[in-house]
Amino acid sequence: MCEPTVLHSLPLRCSADTTGVRGQKLSASLQSLSVLTAQSSGAVEEILDRENKRMADSLASKVTRLKSLALDIDRDAEDQNQYLDAMDSDFTSMTGLLTGSVKRFSTMARSGRDNRKLLCGMAVGLIVAFFILSYLLSRART
Repeated sequence: MCEPTVLHSLPLRCSADTTGVRGQKLSASLQSLSVLTAQSSGAVEEILDRENKRMADSLASKVTRLKSLALDIDRDAEDQNQYLDAMDSDFTSMTGLLTGSVKRFSTMARSGRDNRKLLCGMAVGLIVAFFILSYLLSRART
């Protein structure tokens, strides 16, 4: 009696007559099985290698897209910062103009009585001009 052997997870039963025809057939089967196993492991490695290369190429293309997206975001952020800086300088200059206008208006309002009549007339004229412009614009829309 011989004990059962395991080759590549395939249990093989051993018979008492291993020296005869059955033994030769078993030996030939074992040799062809080992050759097939070696060939299939090489094929599996080749398939895995191809799959790894394909996935590496896919990853490289995704990284390239992400890099270009990051560069686009950087350019947009720079453009927006320049736009905001320009707006800041515009607001600063407008603040200066308004401050000067308010100072002149305050000086004119604090001066004598004649300037107050002129100031009231100018305010009424601006209000009338505003209403006339708003009326004309509303008629132009319809």
